[in-house]
Amino acid sequence: MTAQAARSHMSIGEVLALLQGEFPDVTISKIRFLEGEGLIEPERSPSGFRKFTHLHVEQLRYILTEQRDHYLPLRVIKDKMAEDFGRPRAVPDSGSAEQEVRLSRAELLEQAGIDDETLTELEDYGLLAARARRYDDNALAVARTVGSLARFGLHARHLRAVKAAAERECGLVEQAVAPVLKRRAPGAIGEADEAARELSALLLDLHAALLREGVRTVLRG
Repeated sequence: MTAQAARSHMSIGEVLALLQGEFPDVTISKIRFLEGEGLIEPERSPSGFRKFTHLHVEQLRYILTEQRDHYLPLRVIKDKMAEDFGRPRAVPDSGSAEQEVRLSRAELLEQAGIDDETLTELEDYGLLAARARRYDDNALAVARTVGSLARFGLHARHLRAVKAAAERECGLVEQAVAPVLKRRAPGAIGEADEAARELSALLLDLHAALLREGVRTVLRG
């Protein structure tokens, strides 16, 4: 056992180092994705850093092995983990399940902290849209973000390039999952959804890294 593994808690980078010898394709984004899907639950330090234990490493090794050797989708792996690791199964409960956000125009304006003119501009430039005269959680996230960007002089009309980039990235995701959907096998839609969400997380990480590097270049002149 390495000195890293001997510690009671490990960072995500240390966990990655322990796993990459056996799973060369694993990345930090992959570990974060599996956490987001509820397969592992690392603790958080007061400053927000993830704290992994030996159990989390074993769980990750289990998940990655099942994916690599048996091509199992995550929902099946999650059920197997409930048995093998003694974790409670998720039981659907309409009372505790995540509630769909359905906001009126007035509610969206209030929760996002924007005015009606800004919302109209967002709709005119295609950055968000109502469905059946209601706004979902994604529309709320867009409205809040644009409201914050306005403090820097950026408004909906300036963000068309961001929307265009997102649409191109959606095209990459669609291209990647198309072969899975074409198989029309049982579980294909769930497998494609899982892959699309992981791809989205990876593309977000790549976009953020490229943006950070671009900003550094600008600041350095």
